[in-house]
Amino acid sequence: MSERRLPITAPAVAGFRRHCRRLRRRCRLILLPAFALALLYLAYLSFSSHANLPFHAMNHGPSNRENLLKRKDLEYSPYFTNISIFTSSDRTRYELEPPKSRKRPRKRYALCEIQFLPAVDDLVEPAHYENFTQFSLNYILKEEVPGNGFFKPLFGGHQSLQDREETYHAKDQTLHCGFVRGTNDYPSTGFDLDANDRRYMATCHVSVSSCIFGSSDYLRRPTKSRIGSYAKKNVCFVMFMDELTLATLSSEGHMPDENGFVGLWRIVVVKNLPYKDMRRAGKVPKFLSHRLFPSAMYSIWLDSKLRLHADPMLIIEYFLWRKKAEYAISMHYDRSCVWEEVLQNKRLNKYNHAAIDEQFHFYQSDGLVKFNASGQLPVLPSYVPEGSFIVRAHTPMSNLFSCLWFNEVNRFTSRDQLSFTYTYLKLRRMNPGKPIHLNMFKDCERRAIAKLFHHRTNETTDPPPANLRLDKTSIQG
Repeated sequence: MSERRLPITAPAVAGFRRHCRRLRRRCRLILLPAFALALLYLAYLSFSSHANLPFHAMNHGPSNRENLLKRKDLEYSPYFTNISIFTSSDRTRYELEPPKSRKRPRKRYALCEIQFLPAVDDLVEPAHYENFTQFSLNYILKEEVPGNGFFKPLFGGHQSLQDREETYHAKDQTLHCGFVRGTNDYPSTGFDLDANDRRYMATCHVSVSSCIFGSSDYLRRPTKSRIGSYAKKNVCFVMFMDELTLATLSSEGHMPDENGFVGLWRIVVVKNLPYKDMRRAGKVPKFLSHRLFPSAMYSIWLDSKLRLHADPMLIIEYFLWRKKAEYAISMHYDRSCVWEEVLQNKRLNKYNHAAIDEQFHFYQSDGLVKFNASGQLPVLPSYVPEGSFIVRAHTPMSNLFSCLWFNEVNRFTSRDQLSFTYTYLKLRRMNPGKPIHLNMFKDCERRAIAKLFHHRTNETTDPPPANLRLDKTSIQG
């Protein structure tokens, strides 16, 4: 019987596999270039659709772009309107100007050139300088306990609105000006100093002071090379701080020496701060230098965000003696109206809005108007001070103004820029013929003598002052 064999199909299968491999190679050769071209085209579309590129204007033209935006229900962008047309012999081109940055540019503030005297060697106080209003001021040191049983001693005291009104008269008087104590049965109201520090401060005739409370800033030492030998020997440089700040600065290498100095700064530690709000506590040395340095004839205040790099005696000669002024403060670098300052404080949440409104409405009801609203020349070049640098002669009117300004900060908000102009204008209005000689200088001059830094910590929103409810009751009553 003959053998039957099945047909062999292996060659056919192998041929089919070789044909498939060739087909895949050909597909790769065709698809890869096509895919690369597609990527290039997509990249071109993505770049050419960007409004900032110059060839975008040539591809679409102004009318096409406007129609395209309308079809997409978009506003007609101002970026497409700033078109410069250049005519040449061969064609007309459209070129877009680069769009303006959406981020507001940071303002740059220039420095003023100050013509200080070349040296302090021959510096003499002018004989006619102290021809200012003369009267006698005394201060309330203690308040007795009333019989209603609700008395709590306060550092600023309990000043009624009637008492407040009387203090604006430049006359012999006894008024509230901080450092008010209760009776012996009550604890201290705050701002307690060591006896050695008090004795040192009582010997100062010219003071430069600042403060850091709540570890809110770094210690910035005055530039020694800019301060003469006379000032180094005869001017008191005092930095007030609390114990927390002292511990922080000591850990950073600013440890006071055996005499209590860090560089030129005499470190004075304040215990039992009178306010929980650190900024309000900082107003005590800022406004009441005549209370802290009872023998001083002149004082300079600078915020802890500033570094002094000018001689204090040259500063006093330039801002006080040369201008025949008893109080000098810089105007604000950006705002001149209290209305603007109120809005800015609210916008940045600098303080409780209800407390700001109460203070502002109270001032308006007592005659505060907008800066230069009447069209006449303003009494001051600006109604908003910068406030971080103050030069004072400790004259009666200067001391009275400082007490009044502090009392406003104690009664209302700690934002002293809100109360400066009201206090000055009211003092001026109630004392015709008894002027306060104020030098409100340009902020660029302040920048020329003190370098500005940022605070260590950011500012936060403050609660209303503790005595706000009492004040509100007294106002309504």
